[in-house]
Amino acid sequence: MAKKPQPPYSFQELVGLMRDRYPGMSPQFQVGARHLIDHPDQVPVQSMRSIAAEAGVQPATLVRLVKSLGYQGWEELRQVFIRGLQQQPKPYAEQARNVVRRRNSRNALHRHMAAHIANLQFLEAQNGEALAEAVKILQRARHVHVAGFRASYAAAYTLHYLYRLFRNSVSLLRGDVGLLEMELRALEPGDAVVIIGFAPYSREGLRVAEAASERGCRIVALCDSKLAPLARHAETTLLFSTETAGFFPSSAAALALVETLASQLLGKAGQYAIQALGQAEEQLHRSGAYVQPEAATSGRE
Repeated sequence: MAKKPQPPYSFQELVGLMRDRYPGMSPQFQVGARHLIDHPDQVPVQSMRSIAAEAGVQPATLVRLVKSLGYQGWEELRQVFIRGLQQQPKPYAEQARNVVRRRNSRNALHRHMAAHIANLQFLEAQNGEALAEAVKILQRARHVHVAGFRASYAAAYTLHYLYRLFRNSVSLLRGDVGLLEMELRALEPGDAVVIIGFAPYSREGLRVAEAASERGCRIVALCDSKLAPLARHAETTLLFSTETAGFFPSSAAALALVETLASQLLGKAGQYAIQALGQAEEQLHRSGAYVQPEAATSGRE
């Protein structure tokens, strides 16, 4: 009789299993799985019922999800999260988000700034090791392609603009007027693809991820969840939060993340990048791209 496979022992193994099974899960299982993976600090300290309530599912759904992953019950899964938190820095963002939710204030600017601060703290807590790995992948790539669509386009464009200031072999996948499939023909083994997106995820972003995987490119995903469709194809994933006090997911943390990534890439590239950056800036000034300050009026006191 074949021995029953053991459920994941480590948090990273659990993430990998959930990522593999996520597409085939029921909608309620997907909601529960995503909440568990995106809020790992809750599992060791909160009851299963309170976690289910925050996720918006029934406790029975989490019980069935846990058993579908091979665990005997909730406590066995909880131990996986405890071990994971012992190995990773504890995120600060969830407590700050709760403060934002509970605060009854008419000061809109304060609410927005509190949400942004929480999102930025989430960046620091989640991306230490992954950021270094992403820099290594992009630095070694023959060519880097950057993609982000709809609300994620601003972050993709920013990364492309900053990176191109000191590296020529960087391009932006735009997909204008239905040309995305033609642009994807440029992907080659040895290239790296950076894909940026958050829920609801665009079909174009997923198409880029699939094409990059098919063509043997190394993929770096910048997204809002380890279970995002983009992350399933990625070699490494950088996470950002889109929590907001407004009506639309915030892009502030995504922009901060790409600025940090660009700065790290510049630092790793060293003196060559500094020279390339200086040449780019000089060319922009020489071409008249910037408005020149008016010369001081002669004789003005």
